[in-house]
Amino acid sequence: MEHLQQHFTVTYQYNVFFTSALFQVSNKLLNDFLVSRGNSDTVKKIFIVIDGGVANAHPVLVQDVKNYFKTYPTVQLIEEILVIPGGETVKNNDIYFNEVLTAANVHGIDRHSYIAAIGGGSVLDMVGYAAAVAHRGIKHIRIPTTVLSQNDSGVGVKNSINYFGKKNFLGTFVPPVAVFNDEQFLPTLTHRDWLAGISEAVKVALVKDVRFFEWIENNADGLTRRDINVMKYLIWQCAQLHLAHIAGNDPFETGSSRPLDFGHWSAHKLEQLSNFDIRHGEAVAMGIALDTVYSYISGGLSFNDAERVIQLLLKLGFAVTHPMMEVTATDSPILLGLQEFREHLGGRLTVMLLNAIGEGTEVHNIDTTLLKQSSDILLHFQEKALIK
Repeated sequence: MEHLQQHFTVTYQYNVFFTSALFQVSNKLLNDFLVSRGNSDTVKKIFIVIDGGVANAHPVLVQDVKNYFKTYPTVQLIEEILVIPGGETVKNNDIYFNEVLTAANVHGIDRHSYIAAIGGGSVLDMVGYAAAVAHRGIKHIRIPTTVLSQNDSGVGVKNSINYFGKKNFLGTFVPPVAVFNDEQFLPTLTHRDWLAGISEAVKVALVKDVRFFEWIENNADGLTRRDINVMKYLIWQCAQLHLAHIAGNDPFETGSSRPLDFGHWSAHKLEQLSNFDIRHGEAVAMGIALDTVYSYISGGLSFNDAERVIQLLLKLGFAVTHPMMEVTATDSPILLGLQEFREHLGGRLTVMLLNAIGEGTEVHNIDTTLLKQSSDILLHFQEKALIK
């Protein structure tokens, strides 16, 4: 049989910049980046979407953005800046996704132009997905404003919205053209949001870097005291580990493995079961705790290492379990997360567990009886911590 075959390689490159006061006119970083993208005969535009929580916490942000592009008219700012809700609401209801698409259509945002998102991970996910599908790809700039988005989701290559009641059911793997991490957004976070993003740093340290885990142990007090310099280092190191992983053999997850989703099979389900009252980072902390204890119960991790992980999570202010997280029977609702994880990976369950702190290992089967034991142990740790 005759056939034709084609093979080609596409190279992706983007920078993660670390800065302060991105939209002050004295800070030329963003404009320098836009200038570096080259000139063309077409008019380049930029459409800005802002997380409502960020806009409320920074009431002069919209005016700062307008002043910035008035001072540096390298690209044409669309005067209509879209402010939308933050959190999972923006991914659960496609009305906001459609608002971004409508704006791209009305304002003529073409593939030479930009859609920039300023906000937490959910807003970045949704806007990135809209940018990826409009005109088969409008250039996307991410400006993460939370700990979690600056050290994890905002520096990655995934974009998504929730659909059919399932987290991230619709989405794309499309890198942004740049990420700008601005430290001045961090001090205005609530303490809950400040802490929530730290769980993703614990996660990447557990599967990638024992020395980073030890650093988090040694600096847990500074993190909970909201020491900005300690947090800046955590974000830098965590982002660096994420980028190194993305540069590996499977950045678009064509295989069955997602090592950076350690602890996430139950976390994603817990978010849904709680109607997203539980933050992603909080759910991830509980998912990490469950899979860490399971790693011990199933013979892969020492008890001492498992206890170190649980005690660190507790010290950082996380709960390590929740009534909706408990495994009490084979039909416990949280176990539906395993099936959904299997579907998301293409039919074969692959869960990252731990052989040691800093060393992950893949398994393809999870024993419900051992999960129940793990759940019981976590409940004991949680109750003991509450007594203190």
